Amino acid sequence: MTKEELLAQIEKAVKGCHKCRLYRTATKAVPGIGNPSSRIIFVGEAPGFNEDQQGLPFVGRAGRLLDDLLADIGLKRSNVWIGNVIKHRPPENRDPMVDEIRACKPYIVDQIKAINPKIIVTLGRFAMDIFLPDAKISEVHGKPFRVSGRLVFPLYPPAAALRSESVLRELKNDFRKLVAASKLKEESVPLFKNGNSLVSDRQMNLFSL
Repeated sequence: MTKEELLAQIEKAVKGCHKCRLYRTATKAVPGIGNPSSRIIFVGEAPGFNEDQQGLPFVGRAGRLLDDLLADIGLKRSNVWIGNVIKHRPPENRDPMVDEIRACKPYIVDQIKAINPKIIVTLGRFAMDIFLPDAKISEVHGKPFRVSGRLVFPLYPPAAALRSESVLRELKNDFRKLVAASKLKEESVPLFKNGNSLVSDRQMNLFSL
């Protein structure tokens, strides 16, 4: 089965999902979209109003900022895959609840397995928690970690950057660090007790694969 077929199966399951309460108040499910052959994917937290209306991730103001940040490092939305941990919008954009994350997590895990990216960029702490549960985003944003053979690169969410000039400056700087992270070496330095690790600043250029 091809990547496209696997992702289409997951999308169908997401659109029919009733595993948690969120489907009752959502307009559309937001499975994710992008290049299934991309070596880099971006994983956000949950859909907002515009995403809920269109069924697509990052299409509001935060999405336009994400497009600008991608362009700043020489990427287009069409080059990458973009999705969220939570597939239905939480009411009033509240934080997702633990049981909602638990119900939705298998979808993003299956999507990652289907795409098989080299780099996972998490946008926000709820997305980061899937891969780095012991981390604090204020301490680790903009730093690459080796998790299960992939590079995880936690960042602040674009929505937070829209509310704070200082966060916007940090996010822009972290996106530029992402280019450097794509050249990391396999060698790593232990950081967390759970076995995740901070990676050194030399490796093959994953953007070129």
